[in-house]
Amino acid sequence: MLAPLTEEARHALGGAEEVPIACFPFRVGRDTGRTRPGTASIDAGDAGGSGTSPENDVCLIETSGHARHVSSRHFAIEREDGQFFLVDRGSACGTIVSGRRIGGNREGGRAQLRDGDEIIVGTSRSRYAFRFAVLHHES
Repeated sequence: MLAPLTEEARHALGGAEEVPIACFPFRVGRDTGRTRPGTASIDAGDAGGSGTSPENDVCLIETSGHARHVSSRHFAIEREDGQFFLVDRGSACGTIVSGRRIGGNREGGRAQLRDGDEIIVGTSRSRYAFRFAVLHHES
């Protein structure tokens, strides 16, 4: 599950307090304007999901007027042999996992995720911060 740690992250999720991760890879990117203003597109893998982007399971809404931190195809969470990994999908600004920079400059990258890790989408100045949590049915 992803839980927002800042008001900006909560707004980027359309006000959601958490996003369950129901399928892998779980792809996250910027909303590109295909959703209604003020709402996030969250398709957490359910058959009736509201996802509007075939490239993302969650489309984050970036507040206009701020520097862009979220790429349209930013990162994915993958599961292999009971372990979780964050894979930067060639984003411009990269992703920070508990203080370690992953990707950026469209290079991609990968890091193991552990229960409780903080994920910052973009640079260290980004306010899009989330907590990764492993729920019992995800492990």
